[in-house]
Amino acid sequence: MRDDVNNFSSGEAEQLTLEQALANLRQKEDLGLRYYAAWWLGKFRVQEPEAVDLLLMALEDESDRAPDGGYPLRRNAARALGKLGNKKAVPALIRCLEFPDFYVREAAAQALENLDDLSCVPSLLKLLEGGVDRAKFVPGKPHLVEPYEAIIEALGTLNATEAIIFIQPFIEHPVEKVKYATARAMYQLTQENQYGEILIQALSGDELQLRRSALMDLAAVGYLPAGAAIAETLAENSMKLIALKGLLETNLDKNFTKLNPDSIQIMNFMDSLL
Repeated sequence: MRDDVNNFSSGEAEQLTLEQALANLRQKEDLGLRYYAAWWLGKFRVQEPEAVDLLLMALEDESDRAPDGGYPLRRNAARALGKLGNKKAVPALIRCLEFPDFYVREAAAQALENLDDLSCVPSLLKLLEGGVDRAKFVPGKPHLVEPYEAIIEALGTLNATEAIIFIQPFIEHPVEKVKYATARAMYQLTQENQYGEILIQALSGDELQLRRSALMDLAAVGYLPAGAAIAETLAENSMKLIALKGLLETNLDKNFTKLNPDSIQIMNFMDSLL
């Protein structure tokens, strides 16, 4: 699966102008230019109306196919639309949740998480039908039948409390990242500490990538009791600082008139990592 900057450095991409990026996305001959133009528009969160329209057109693209049969341009277009924050994209992204390609569905769910529009909730819930029993790996593929991690995280971020009954069983899923996504969403939806504690326990796991994932989940939910565990996690200080920043932003006095003791403690943890 091609990633965002394969064969095309971020430095080269950043040298694009808005006019060039739009022109590259309009043309049909060079698929690579279209792919990176979509990435560029998302990276720089371009608010130009034409950018949204061209990305919506790219969501229907049939020409850019990866060797595995995937749709790289569609994926990039979905990701970019999520970053632009324009709710005009919501209906098209909801339709993408029914697209046959797993990675397009995943990118659409991630984009919808960012757009804060509850009209997508029923479609996200539909992808959880069958529950944990259905949530198995596709034979011969490195992914599950649905992008459960992205779906569950989106429902948590959107505060879709009606999803609790559908999400909660996934806390027993054998794939750790799905389990962590479930703990993250359940904490967001219920504020029950047991789910935050699952993420703290994940910080002592054997795999670095899973520890990184748990750090980002704790940052997203701002689970305050995780401060000390985050500071002590065997991971890069940069990742730990991001996680602690998430806790700090959640728990700062909203009027910024004073620091509460918990916020001061988090700042001390951050200082220790610098």
